[in-house]
Amino acid sequence: MTKRELSITVNGREYRAVVEPRKLLVDVIREDLGLTGTHVGCEQGVCGACTILWEGAPVRSCLIFAVQADGARLKTVEGMAPSETELHPIQEAFHELHGLQCGFCTPGFLLTAETLLREKPEPSEAEIREWISGNLCRCTGYQNIVAAIQLAARRMAEIR
Repeated sequence: MTKRELSITVNGREYRAVVEPRKLLVDVIREDLGLTGTHVGCEQGVCGACTILWEGAPVRSCLIFAVQADGARLKTVEGMAPSETELHPIQEAFHELHGLQCGFCTPGFLLTAETLLREKPEPSEAEIREWISGNLCRCTGYQNIVAAIQLAARRMAEIR
């Protein structure tokens, strides 16, 4: 199988890779780029653990061939924090309100929440639950995740 060259921008940094056409984007992110915050869960696009932002929109990176992302601007959970010493307000809220337990699903929830709060800065609880319905968590029961997103929304509104 002929390999193809790929150029993608992830978290503001440009990367080049040579990949087989059948290699999934999640595998390139984790294996080739070393960005292991993006998790591989169900590998069917159901659980949301592999969620990344593609040009600002949440997508399941386990459903996309890496070559499809050639030239794309992507964001992984590693790109959320403003610096190495501080967290994004959503990450802070998840930490403070125990919106995570094992943490496996957390990157998908964080990036989904970031998109939600960018598009709808003051979402209702029902809207939050609808937005996160595509992300599965086996540990938390979702209440603390919802509360963390609500707290992050309030804090981000204060910053604006």
